[in-house]
Amino acid sequence: MKLNNKIFGLFLANVLVLLLVSSCKKGLDYTNNGVIVPEAVWGNPNMIKAYLNDIYGKAMPGWSFNGADSDEGITEPKQFGDYQRGIISEAGTKSDLDYNIIDRANFFLDELENVPTTVLSAELNQQYTAEAKFWRAWAYWGMVSRVGGIPIILHKQDFSDVPGLFKPRNKTSECVAQIIKDLDDAIAVLPGVYPNAGLDYGRITKVAAMAMKGRVLLSYASPLFNPSNNAARWQTAYDACKAAVDYGAAQGHALHPNYRTIWHQERNKEVVMVNQYFEPGHTIQFSPIRPLPMTSGSTNNNQPLLSLLLAFPKKDGSPMQFDKDMLSNPDYNTQFLDDFYNNRDDRFYTTVWCGGTPYPTPDDYAPGYVKGNSYWIVWQHDAAANKYTMAASKIHSGYVSGSGCTGFFERKGLDTTLTAVLSAKGQTDWIEMRYAELLMNYGECANETGKSSEALEVLKSIRKRAGIAAGAAGNYGIAALSQPDIREAYIKERQVEFAFEGKRLGDLRRWKRYDILNNQGARHGLYITLKNAADVPAPADNIAKSAAVRSKFRAAYIDNLDGDINYKFNLDLNHWFWALSPSQISQSKGVLLQNKEWGGTFDPLN
Repeated sequence: MKLNNKIFGLFLANVLVLLLVSSCKKGLDYTNNGVIVPEAVWGNPNMIKAYLNDIYGKAMPGWSFNGADSDEGITEPKQFGDYQRGIISEAGTKSDLDYNIIDRANFFLDELENVPTTVLSAELNQQYTAEAKFWRAWAYWGMVSRVGGIPIILHKQDFSDVPGLFKPRNKTSECVAQIIKDLDDAIAVLPGVYPNAGLDYGRITKVAAMAMKGRVLLSYASPLFNPSNNAARWQTAYDACKAAVDYGAAQGHALHPNYRTIWHQERNKEVVMVNQYFEPGHTIQFSPIRPLPMTSGSTNNNQPLLSLLLAFPKKDGSPMQFDKDMLSNPDYNTQFLDDFYNNRDDRFYTTVWCGGTPYPTPDDYAPGYVKGNSYWIVWQHDAAANKYTMAASKIHSGYVSGSGCTGFFERKGLDTTLTAVLSAKGQTDWIEMRYAELLMNYGECANETGKSSEALEVLKSIRKRAGIAAGAAGNYGIAALSQPDIREAYIKERQVEFAFEGKRLGDLRRWKRYDILNNQGARHGLYITLKNAADVPAPADNIAKSAAVRSKFRAAYIDNLDGDINYKFNLDLNHWFWALSPSQISQSKGVLLQNKEWGGTFDPLN
C-alpha cells in the first residue's frame, strides 16, 4: 500500500484550505477570499511551502520512454529521429531557453529574504532557500548541458524595464561556476536525512545535492566540455563524486541487494532522488511499453534492439558471444539460445521481457491470451518470399495483432499489478538518481585520474550486485586493466546498469562517442523464429525454462528493422551542442548569440 504523504501536492489544494478556514464577515466589513494577494502567501508558512512544492512538481523529472533516442529500443519501423539519422539544421536541431523554473526559484528566493521569523523560522527559511537553489542549479544545468553558456539571472526581473530584460549569454565556465555555487550553498544547509524522514521523503537532501554536483562536474570534465582533457577538471570531479559516495554511505545509502526489486521495494537505500507516483493524483502511464492486448492506447515503445540484448553479460561476467554468420550452424544456434535465455546476469531479466514467457500482468484475454501462459511474440519465415511474419496467431487462438516488431519489450519499472484498463494508473516511483550512479560517476573519475584500482572496485561492486559470479580471479568477468580499457568497460557497464533510465544518449554525447551508434549502421534485431511453422509450442510452454521448447526455434539476425537502407544511425560528429532557437535570437534583438557550430560566434567551450 503506497503512502499518500507526497510532497508534490497541488498548489491549488493549499489555496482552497486557506480560503475555507477564513471566516465570513457581514456588510461592508468583508474580505474577498477569492483573491490571492501576496500577503496570503508570504504571510502563511503553509502557502510558502506550497509554493516550493509547486517548483518541485514542475522541475522533478519523471518516467520517459525514450529508448529510441539511442541504441536501446525501437517503437516502430521508420519512426527514427532526424537527429539520430544525421538530418540536422539550425531550426530543426535547436534547444529553446526555458526560464520557467529559474524565474519561479528567483521569485521565491527574493521573497524569502523578506519573510519574518514570526512567519517562518530561520531554520526553515534556510532549508527552503537551499532547496530552491538546488532547483535553480538543476534548471540551469539542463540548458547549459545542451547549448553551453546562457544568461545568468539570479533575481526577479522588472518587466517594466524592457531593455533590462535582454541579457547576453554568460560564458559556459561562468554558468558552471554559478551552478556549483548554488549546489554548494544547498549542500551546506540541507540534511543528509530529514528529521521527519517519512513525511519529507522525496525532498532534496544533502546527498542528492552532492550527487548533482558530482554529475555536473563529471560532465564538465568529459570530452564534450573538456576536449583538451584538462586534468584539473577530472580531479575536481573526482573529489566531488567521492565526497558524494562517502557521505551517502554515512547517511545509510548503499546498493540495494537485489537489482530486480529496486523499483518495487520503494524507499530502499539505493534511492537518492525520486519522483513518487501514487494514486490518486500522480500516476504514470505504462501503456507505451506494454504489448497488445495488455495495453490501452499507446504501445510498442522501447522494444529492445539487438545491441541492448547482447550488452548484458553472462552469469560469469564474460561478454555474450554472437556471430551472425554462425547462426546457420544448428549447434551454435542452440548454444546461443541456451545462453541467451538462461545464462545472463540479473539485470537482463529485470530490464527485458522476452516473447515466449509469461507476461507480468494479471490480464486474461481468453482465448487470445490466458493468464499464466506464455505470450508468444515470435516469428516464422517464408523462405519463398524471404519474409518474416509474426507467428503468434498460430499459437494463440484469437490473437490480437500489432505486438511490436522485435519480440521483446521493456520490463524495468513496469507496474506488474495493473490490467490493461488500468495501465494509466502506474505507481512505480521514478528514481532519478540512485546510489549506483554515484558509484559509477566516482569510478569513472577515478579511472581518469589514474586510480585504476578504485575504478575497478566500483565495477566489481556493481557486477556483484547483478548476481555475476566472482570467478577464480575475483574480477567478476572484468578483463580491463589499462586506463583506456577501463574507460571502455565503464561505457559498456553504464549501458547495462542504466538501460532505459534516460542516460544512454547523454552519456554517448558527453563522451563524444556517437561513433558507437554510427558504427552499428541500421537498427538490428533478433527474431526468435520457428524452425517449422507446423511445429509450434503450446500456449503454456515457456521458452526460457524448456530446452525442448527452445529446440523448436532458431535465432535469426535482422540487419535492418526499419526495412530501408536510408534509416540508420548517422549522427553528425561536428555538431555536439544544440543551436539556440533562431526565434529566440530574433526576439532578443540580437543580444543572444548563436553557437559557433551553427554559424554564430558563441563558443560553448569557453
